[in-house]
Amino acid sequence: MRESEGAGPRVAVVTVSNRAAAGVYPDRSGPVIVERLRAAGCEAVGPWVVSDGEPVAEALERALEERIDAVITTGGTGLTPQDRTPEMTRRLLSYEIPGIAEALRAGGRDKGVPTAILSRGLAGVAERGGHRMLVVNLPGSRGGAHDGMDVLEPVLGHAVDQLRGGDHPRPNGAEK
Repeated sequence: MRESEGAGPRVAVVTVSNRAAAGVYPDRSGPVIVERLRAAGCEAVGPWVVSDGEPVAEALERALEERIDAVITTGGTGLTPQDRTPEMTRRLLSYEIPGIAEALRAGGRDKGVPTAILSRGLAGVAERGGHRMLVVNLPGSRGGAHDGMDVLEPVLGHAVDQLRGGDHPRPNGAEK
């Protein structure tokens, strides 16, 4: 069910991990995000586990084709040469939402993770055929995924509503 029908937004989770995609070890961060999304009343799709690089762009394209409301990626946002998630994400974005990415980095730092500021994750909107989709990159660790959801969860529904043309909520029914 879609948010307009009383259910939360449809959110795809994409785990970006070369080793998890190769079966070296299980996906550890995607299930954290799925659990948090479901607890928040969202319809979680995935996690889709992909290698870094071009498969990230393919997963985002798939989500656009399936008219998913939002995609949360986990992994591939660091400084290693293999970390290409931000580059693949940026290719599909019509525009960025820097406040989300900044809040994610600050949230991790404020929780005592100094390396959170090294994340190159992006947030923005991808568009195709009149459909608009929020895309947010989270770090690949379980802790980074959990901390990222602490920041993202309170604004996710409102962001999706805004992408659909919704108005800002008014306190106590006040007019603009």
